[in-house]
Amino acid sequence: MLIDINHFPQFSELVLRNESMRNALTSDLLTELTAAFEIVENNGARVIVLRAINGNAIWSSGFNIEELPLPGIDPVPYNHPLEQLLRRMQEVKIPIIAMMEGSVWGGACDLAFSCDLLVGTPKTTFALTPSKIGVPYNSMGILRILSRMQPNIAKEMFFTAAPLSAERAYQIGLLNYLVDQETLESFVHSLANQIAANSPLSISAIKKQIDAITKSKPVSIDTLFLIDELRQRSYQSEDYLEGINAFKQKRKPDFKGN
Repeated sequence: MLIDINHFPQFSELVLRNESMRNALTSDLLTELTAAFEIVENNGARVIVLRAINGNAIWSSGFNIEELPLPGIDPVPYNHPLEQLLRRMQEVKIPIIAMMEGSVWGGACDLAFSCDLLVGTPKTTFALTPSKIGVPYNSMGILRILSRMQPNIAKEMFFTAAPLSAERAYQIGLLNYLVDQETLESFVHSLANQIAANSPLSISAIKKQIDAITKSKPVSIDTLFLIDELRQRSYQSEDYLEGINAFKQKRKPDFKGN
């Protein structure tokens, strides 16, 4: 099992425990996590806490590079386990709190940003890294990220692939709270209990209202076609294969722009 489920009187914890792979989002972990959300929501929990074993170093190293397809195939299509999980999280009627102790890389940012509240420590950093390995980011992921930050910040993170510090993440509103490592668990548990003491029907309705309103800005068909064409150029390129090979060989990629 790659996911632990811990039940408390008013809330449940889902714990990533793929420590040997730095909690990478493998297909197996994503499938288990999707099922776990179904279990805890149906068990009557009023809040879900998402955390990670050994998360004080790396909360999650992101998408499993070993599972990326060869050039010419969309790396994250609509039916990919990651997309299935994130759509399932959008359907969850109760609040999801991300308890974040360490660094968050690549696709794991998408997972974290799909939670309702984020609580971190000074060790919490966020890095959007597809440009380091020549991987295009899918359109739904871009939309989810833009729902959590301003476009110029998103561009900075994608263009540089540099980590965003905990302090800056808190300043721009990515983190709801920034607390000491020693008090993180007790703080998050207290926050979960505080939320659980309020009306679950009211919270569920307000959560859906906020989500629906923030997603109400339409994207034109022409824009979606343009984005998909740009993504295809990327994952059909020589640079895409070079990025994957360089990662596996633990060397710096030599991108040619082809």
